[in-house]
Formats: sequence, structure tokens, C-alpha cells
Amino acid sequence: MLKQILAKIPRKTSKADSLNSVENNPCNNNSNAGNGIPFNSSCTVLSNKLNVVKRMSSAIFPASVASGGELVDPQVPFKDATNSEKQSLFLSKLNLCCLVYDFSDPDQYSTEKELKHQILLELGDFVASGSVKFSEAAIAALCKMCADNLFREFPPKGNPISARSENEDDQILFDPAWCHLQLVYELLLRALGQSSFDAKVAKKYLDQKYILKLLDLFDSEDPRERDCLKSILHRLYGKFMVHRSFMRKAVSNIFYRFVYETERHNGIAELLEVFGSVISGFALPLKEEHKLFLTRALIPLHKPKSLGVYHQQLAYCIVQFVEKDLKLASVVIKGLLKYWPVTNSQKELMFISETEEILEMINMADFEQIMVPLFRQIGCSLNSYHFQVAERSHYLWNNDHILNLIMHNRQMIMPIIFPALERNSRNHWNKTVLNLTQNVRKVFCGMDEELALACQSKVEEDNSKLNVAAEKRRLTWERLETTGSFQTMPSSISSIIEPTTCIVAC
Repeated sequence: MLKQILAKIPRKTSKADSLNSVENNPCNNNSNAGNGIPFNSSCTVLSNKLNVVKRMSSAIFPASVASGGELVDPQVPFKDATNSEKQSLFLSKLNLCCLVYDFSDPDQYSTEKELKHQILLELGDFVASGSVKFSEAAIAALCKMCADNLFREFPPKGNPISARSENEDDQILFDPAWCHLQLVYELLLRALGQSSFDAKVAKKYLDQKYILKLLDLFDSEDPRERDCLKSILHRLYGKFMVHRSFMRKAVSNIFYRFVYETERHNGIAELLEVFGSVISGFALPLKEEHKLFLTRALIPLHKPKSLGVYHQQLAYCIVQFVEKDLKLASVVIKGLLKYWPVTNSQKELMFISETEEILEMINMADFEQIMVPLFRQIGCSLNSYHFQVAERSHYLWNNDHILNLIMHNRQMIMPIIFPALERNSRNHWNKTVLNLTQNVRKVFCGMDEELALACQSKVEEDNSKLNVAAEKRRLTWERLETTGSFQTMPSSISSIIEPTTCIVAC
């Protein structure tokens, strides 16, 4: 009995046994002894790396999964693996794809890059086939692989987006690692579309920090990457309801920083495109948070010089809001008047087009609140010396809905617009604008001839008063000049006053 108990006690390893084990271990071949490197063999380095990978694995996967069976060789194709091995093979391939290579030198690690490319293709086909079951370990491994490949720092921009024109395609920079990045994006997008990809489990890994890093990628110079991010962000917004409010706030912060600080961002158009479909899905009545997103995040986007890059997407978002709640039309018009451009004719054309689109949806009561400041601004646009701005402003009278609004409020609008039409007919240089001015005057006369004649007489009266005031000023200046020329300085004073010399040291 005593011998049996002693046999179960673990025996202490002797020094001789440890030396024998070292001699028999092939990983202890000291190939670097001649270089003076102390007992630091390649196998020892490899062992350390494996330990690090094991520690990282235990940090990512649950303990129950990490303590499971060994992973299958990642180079084995899925078609050669049994059904029981495919899940482990899936994890092995994901772990292998965590290795990121430098594509600045295309000849470096070419074999390893091609191997990773093939494995990413296999992973995409395997997920698309629906054979994969997204357990917590699979979701964690997928999120880690995507983070290792996608999350990176972009080089500093040479020129802000506001300093570039909208059509400068020659300045677009394409990421040399796109052959791998594209497959990673496609894999993530396919995974998010799988029914087995449980959002309740995945939110542990696709948390707020992860989403922020994904949003940072929208600043990529590569338009292909931003296009992939659009689909992924839209899928994330639809699948993770718990993160929706956070996503809206995070995107709002991107807009704030762009408008008020940097005016540098490459992905504003793509973000607006995603939120165009998001806004169309807002429930009615609109929440106060959603209205604040319109007034604080979207409307100020009219301020930057680079509006032309994303105006189409911005206008779509704003129209979606107005269609949801028609009372927001007056809010949008007031915002446009606040940021109305003074010297940028191209932006002014966009503002006029957007104003027309909003006016087509506004009701009479809201229109009466903003018609006076609006048509004062339109009057200034009618007098613009940029012929395109002046033409576009006159075309507002071709819109039947806007014409109906003007007709019902002609008592207020015609006295504002008539002076601008009179100035055009006298001073504008463009013949087309002159013809359009005459057409608008004819429309006003057909609308209310008596009011049009009264406005015309009022304009002539005001012009005559201005001419009289100008003549008085001219005569006053002439009198002052004449008086000054005949006025002489007394000799007693002139002899005292001597010109002083002023020495300026440079």
C-alpha cells in the first residue's frame, strides 16, 4: 500500500534527465553559436511566438472553446475536410489571415501573400455557401481578423478636400493592399448577412470602439474601400439595434469636426448616402433626437466650400426629412438662408436648386413665415452678375407650385421683387437675363395688373428720390471743394507754421 502511494507522487526531475532531454530535443540545435549569440535558437523563438499566439487566442475565444481540440492545418481545403473538421478549419484559416503583409514592395513575401489571398477566397465561398455556423469563437475570430487587416492609420493628406475640384480623379490614391482588403470586406459583409450570425453574441466583439474604428476608415483615399464600408455600415445599422443611437452620434461628431474644424474628410458623401436610407426608415412622428440631427448635423454641412462633392446626397437626406414632417420645410429654408453663399456662384446654384425642391413641399402657413427673407435673397440672386445664377433664379417662376405660393402672397412678394427686376432691366449685361426679367414682369402683370402698376410707380418714385439725394450730395461736395480752393491761409500764421520732417526708421 505504501509503495502504491509513493508511486503516485510526481518524481522530481534530475539534472541528468533534463540534460538528456535537451540533447534529444531537435529544437535545441544551437546554429548561432558561431555568431556569439547565447543559446537563443530559432526553435526557442518559434516556441515563444506560439505561446504569444496561444495567449492571444485565450484572450479572444472563450475558455471552453480554447481548451477544445487542436485546430486543423489552415492550408487544407474545405472540400477535403470532414464536416466535423470544417468549423476548426474555419478558425484556423481566420487565424492565418490575421498576418498582415506590407504591399509597398510587391516582390516581398509574394508566396505568403498569394497563399493568404487564396485562403480569403476560400473563406468567402465557405461563408456564402451557408455551411458555417457562427459560434462565439467564430465571431470573435472573424472580428479579430477583420480588425487586424482593416484598422490602420492613414497617411496625412496633402491638400484638404475643399482645395480640390470635384472632378480631379488624378489625385485619387488607391491602396496597394486592396487585393486583400477587398476580400476581407466581402467576408465581413457576407458574415453579417448570415442568419447564424447572432447580434446578441456579436455585440460583445462588435462594440462601440470597433464601430468607431470602422467609421474612421471612411476617411480612406480609396473610393473602392469607402464603397464597401457603405454596405457594411448599413448592414450593421440594420442588424445591431442596440448601437443605432451611438452610430448616429458618432456620425454627427464626424460632421461637426468636418464643418467646424478641419473641412477635410473623404467619406462625407458615402456617410450621407448611408443615412439617406436610414432617414427614410424613421418612424413617425419623428423623435426630437432625429430633428436635432437635421438641424445640428445636416444643415450646417452647407457651409464648407466642398459642398459640391456631397450636395446630391445631402439634399436627398434633407428631402427625406421634409417628406417625413412637412413642418421642417421652413426650418430647412431658414438654415439655407443662414449659410447662403455670397461670392461662390457654384454653391449659390446648388442652394437655389435645393430651395426650389423644398418649396415644392412646403405648405402655405409655413411659407408665409419665411417668404420675406427668402424673396429678399432671391431678389439679390436675380441681380447677380453671374448669368447662370441670375437665370436659375428667374426659372423659379416656371414652377407651378411656387407660382401658386407667390400669387396667394403677391401683396408681400411683388414689392420685394419689382425693384430687382427694374435694376436688371436697366443694368444687366446678359441678354438672356434681360429677356427672363421681362417674362417675370409679364407674369406679375398677368397676376395682378393694378398691383404691378403700383409697384412700378413706387419703384420710379424711389428712384427719383435716390436721384434727388444723389444730386444733393454732388452739389454739397462741389460747394465744399469750391470753398476750400478759394480759402487762403493768413500770412502771420503761415510764417509760424513750418513743415515738419518725419523720419521713418526702417
